[in-house]
Amino acid sequence: MTVAALTRQDRSTWRMPVVWGLVTGAAQAASPLAFWWLDTATVYALGLAVIAFVYIGFAVADGRPRVVAVESSVAMVFVVVAAAAVTGSPWLLVAGLLGHGAKDLWQHRTHYVANTRWWPPFCLVVDVAAAAIIAVEIIAGVPFHH
Repeated sequence: MTVAALTRQDRSTWRMPVVWGLVTGAAQAASPLAFWWLDTATVYALGLAVIAFVYIGFAVADGRPRVVAVESSVAMVFVVVAAAAVTGSPWLLVAGLLGHGAKDLWQHRTHYVANTRWWPPFCLVVDVAAAAIIAVEIIAGVPFHH
């Protein structure tokens, strides 16, 4: 579905998740300022791991064992990417966030985990906004490791 094909109600339904997603993505990108004693890469990696685990909570609420198993497995992939980014290339953080955003888009389209309604579009915007800001930081030469 294209943006032009969205009805007025669809656009208003997306408005709040998008606005709050942008705010939250910007806050996530600023999170290393709150944890100044940690490497920037470590703070961002913790954030990536945390957002991956949110869907485990949704999966448990869904109640289907297969959904819990799949979401737990997917979360572990993001944890591995986050762990690799702690000492590796900060581009892994960008890739992890964009990968999680793609997972959010898939979740929104398939409704694989029941009753997540606005969460996938919100989280997709958080992921893309944070990934874009981190990419700009990398290009600008912001140090990610002490």
